[in-house]
Amino acid sequence: MIVKLDKITKYYQNSGSNDKRIILDDLSLEIEKGESIAIVGPSGSGKSTLLNVISSLDTCNSGNMIFDAQDLSKLNEKELANFRNQNLGFVFQSHHLLPQLNLIENVLLPFIPVKDKKLKKQAEKRALELLDFVGLSKQIHQRPGQMSGGECQRTAVVRALIHQPNLILADEPTGSLDKKSAEQLGNLLVDINEKQGVSLVVVTHSMDLAKKMKKIYQLEDGRLKQLTIENE
Repeated sequence: MIVKLDKITKYYQNSGSNDKRIILDDLSLEIEKGESIAIVGPSGSGKSTLLNVISSLDTCNSGNMIFDAQDLSKLNEKELANFRNQNLGFVFQSHHLLPQLNLIENVLLPFIPVKDKKLKKQAEKRALELLDFVGLSKQIHQRPGQMSGGECQRTAVVRALIHQPNLILADEPTGSLDKKSAEQLGNLLVDINEKQGVSLVVVTHSMDLAKKMKKIYQLEDGRLKQLTIENE
């Protein structure tokens, strides 16, 4: 097991009253190493909040978040930042690539502060291998404005992998893509999960994407319920 959420509650206090808006209600979830999970649910149900709690970008009001046997509630802000850099990769609906940088520069962006030349060389080699894996080895000198939305999202996935994370968190990764590009990106995420051994949690409105994952959970009224859906 790589992640364990134990009785997580997250709420927001309504201004000027004692009323609370409960987002996550005594929620528990376990994520095994190498597992792929989709979290679906209506807009405003708390899917992104749950992803933020898993990533330690947001805190819960009660409950415990354990990552690889480490209780994240015991870490300070600097330690949490180091934890995220070492263990997590993020993919969002928008690719967040810098328009002035080419593809390979965008992928290597997390290594700009690194002073160790050997580590930088290793990162460049890994970037080239991953870009070849996702079918972008011929576009490494192109800028985001010269690439399709699907190609930009694949680049963002490679950037998420550059630190060799244990877990990728993807928030609506196909939400801005056309049907064909969304299908390709979904298949890529499955390939990475299976061939790279990286655990994967995807928040999505798309049941087509959700069905590619090994488990699907519905988030509603602050609770998770595992769904059983037959693939067509």
